[in-house]
Amino acid sequence: MRQADFDALKANLMGEVLLFGLLGKILYLELDKAWLESLIGDDVFAETPWGADQPEIRRGLELLGRWTLENHSGISEAEFKALKRDQLQLFIGTDRVLAPVWESVFFSEKRFVFQEQTLQVRAWYSRFGLQFEKINREPDDHIGVELSFVAHLASYALRAIAEDQNSVDEMLQSQRDFLSEHLLRWGPAWAKLVKQNAETDFYRGIGHLTHGALFAAAEFLKIPLPNEVSL
Repeated sequence: MRQADFDALKANLMGEVLLFGLLGKILYLELDKAWLESLIGDDVFAETPWGADQPEIRRGLELLGRWTLENHSGISEAEFKALKRDQLQLFIGTDRVLAPVWESVFFSEKRFVFQEQTLQVRAWYSRFGLQFEKINREPDDHIGVELSFVAHLASYALRAIAEDQNSVDEMLQSQRDFLSEHLLRWGPAWAKLVKQNAETDFYRGIGHLTHGALFAAAEFLKIPLPNEVSL
């Protein structure tokens, strides 16, 4: 591989690390007002580190940019309550969960968690020396954790470029395999549910951004899009 090709690959992988890492944190960690305000202060949603050609990413940035502008002086208590309510209705549920965050639910007729998919992604994490911090207490196949894992895989490929270029293809193939077997099969369907049901620009934007990031990953890694599950 020529140096110019390595440079382009490094830029793509770094963009993956940043975008998937950010989405993973937003979707897994408990909502924190101070951290959200730091994202606003740093104008994080002004542009994307990766995938700028994806229409879904552009739409996500449009919504998140509007949300940022409306909250540039700080997130009010009313806005924070609206975000918490949206998060509750989408991902936790009051009557029913509008956008379940666990992969297993999308492949279980009875919408159960802790199914075959949970064990499969656990094995993926273990293969790279990782373990879900809440193993056996929460399902390992949470959308935020899986997105963060893609960021980890991209970081391993970056390390391979610097330390062992012979293993770069292996690291890229690991991304292809994980995305094909897991996130690309259910992530787009999950993102559609978020876009359809979210009541705030913030979560609508995150739905579009996640959808676009998955499409950008498929394009970058030349992954044929698998048949998409529906819920």
